[in-house]
Amino acid sequence: MKKFLVSVVDDDRFFRESMCRLMRSLGHTVDIFSSAADFLASPRLAETACLITDIHMPAMSGLELYRHLIDTGQTIATILVTAFPNDVDRTRALNDGALCYLRKPVDEEHLTRCVREALKSAGSEP
Repeated sequence: MKKFLVSVVDDDRFFRESMCRLMRSLGHTVDIFSSAADFLASPRLAETACLITDIHMPAMSGLELYRHLIDTGQTIATILVTAFPNDVDRTRALNDGALCYLRKPVDEEHLTRCVREALKSAGSEP
């Protein structure tokens, strides 16, 4: 079975590491990044089938990262997570095509469903 690359972008090391463990337990390859800039500089950016990113990060937020990807024609199924959910961000993100908008601490079952959906929408899974 082909493994799909899930990239996690979050300035919180604990969250990155827990997402890495969860995605690996689901059989995915995982890259983790502490900032949007690090992710954008990744040589494996184009291989990313699913992006999980925090909204509130220094420099470039997860929403700005997602908009940047759209603006540069890189369509990556994206799951946004935040400890500070609000309806404005949620509506904007979902209207822009983000797959899921999840509150931290993330419900692992809900996240797993979102990742499965992301890989399906990326044409990566049956």
